[in-house]
Amino acid sequence: MSKALERRAKNRESLIEAAERRIAAGGLAGLKTRDLASDIGVANGAVYNLVDDVDELILRVGSRTLERLDAALTSAEADGPASPRETLVRIAVAYCDFAGENLELWRALFEHRMAPGKPVPEWAVSEQMNLFRHIYGPLAELFPKRAPNELGVTARSLFSAVHGMVLLGLEQKLIAVPVEALRAEIAGIVRAMVDGMTGKPD
Repeated sequence: MSKALERRAKNRESLIEAAERRIAAGGLAGLKTRDLASDIGVANGAVYNLVDDVDELILRVGSRTLERLDAALTSAEADGPASPRETLVRIAVAYCDFAGENLELWRALFEHRMAPGKPVPEWAVSEQMNLFRHIYGPLAELFPKRAPNELGVTARSLFSAVHGMVLLGLEQKLIAVPVEALRAEIAGIVRAMVDGMTGKPD
């Protein structure tokens, strides 16, 4: 790699890290290219030599967030033997914990909207969909006769329920729920949903 390409790669990584810090501190609303350029010591226009646009930059930060979320869910799955039902509970609680500990970065995953008419890149969609394997695996054990597309719908439904509870529970408003209470509620809801789908407790 030439020195110029090496320098560009280093600046690009520094830019993504700077954007990650800015989002973590102030959310997407606080993300300004001039601030990022200042953070990494380049001219404002040079930012667009490192990424195509702000959409790509936010997606790259999101990629790092998803990677850490993936690691957190994997760790929860590996935390000793568990039934598929309890594995789903562990995953759901780990998701809640991750969101609480990385609130603005987690919010950015869902608040970011691409420019009108611009699709989300395939690589970003693939990274997002890859996380569903954590839910899909235990569901496949619980429902071995279900077709893959049916399991996919069930996985999305279960995620939507947990995500909605986390989203509302962590809002810094009157509806906010203490994290320990939220974790217990999420565990209870996941168990109830699985018991309802299987027709009996695990």
